[in-house]
Amino acid sequence: MAELDKITSASDFWDDSDNAQTVLKERAQYQKLIESIESCEVELEESFEYYELAELEEDEVEMAEATDRLQAISEELSQLELQKLFSGSHDLSNAIVSINAGAGGTESQDWVEMLLRMYFRWAEKHGFKTELNDFLADDEAGFKNVVFTVTGDHAFGNLKSESGIHRLVRISPFDSSARRHTSFASVSVLPEIADEVVVDIEDKDIRIDTYRASGAGGQHVNKTDSAVRITHLPTNLVAQCQSQRSQHKNKATAMKILKSKLHELERQKQDKERKDMQSSKMDIAWGSQIRSYVMQPYRLVKDHRTNQETGNVDAVLNGEIDDFIKAFLLQQKSPE
Repeated sequence: MAELDKITSASDFWDDSDNAQTVLKERAQYQKLIESIESCEVELEESFEYYELAELEEDEVEMAEATDRLQAISEELSQLELQKLFSGSHDLSNAIVSINAGAGGTESQDWVEMLLRMYFRWAEKHGFKTELNDFLADDEAGFKNVVFTVTGDHAFGNLKSESGIHRLVRISPFDSSARRHTSFASVSVLPEIADEVVVDIEDKDIRIDTYRASGAGGQHVNKTDSAVRITHLPTNLVAQCQSQRSQHKNKATAMKILKSKLHELERQKQDKERKDMQSSKMDIAWGSQIRSYVMQPYRLVKDHRTNQETGNVDAVLNGEIDDFIKAFLLQQKSPE
């Protein structure tokens, strides 16, 4: 912090405004981390004293409360420890997540909705904000694809581990014969590009279309053409948004998504060896999954990259994916 303070107080600090903004953001993040650690230290000391007093008085209720407080501190410290594993240039950014149904028809579309719920629950547990930007719902069940934004410090740093193919094995609720089905969905995670990062998009290179937004299964149909689809003609990349009633807001969000896609495309061109690019080339089908969620004939969630696994499938589908995220980050941090 002392070194950063010295840099920010220099007379020529604002000569390069883009770099200045980056340094200030880094300084704020370090300051937040220091304050969190100091808060944990105070809370830890108080909780130990509270526990010792409860133990002395043989008060089981207060001992249980003190144990809960210590457990909460332990979880917070675990999250702070996780921050040491973030080293990517965009790890601090918000995340733009898209989920697409693969092989499996209605089953896979339902699987997309289950994954959407899983990520929303995870975000809620960590205090992240979520916004559903776009979706294509199916009349029978689930979504063919969804796009949403997760807003908060290190949203992308955490969720980048989720990029790849996710496989579900279960007894189908849509099969009258109650047979076991395998479903696939692909998850793609991009960093939301900050406004100070320049991504040149010329007006002549884009086509903007508007259309009427609608809810899942045709519900809550918007009577105006508020939804926006932007096509980048040179690359044929498409970004769209229908979450807001305002066409202007939907256009702004779609443009953010497009910029993130273009930035990622350029990054892939410059770094073809990265594992996330390799996963983006895989088919959404058998043999290319990064993680399997098995509910029949046994119960197991296993990440095939790290071998991290758990038998508590329900907890994972309810947003408990931190162990998988941490295992992935540790693997990426370890030397080859």
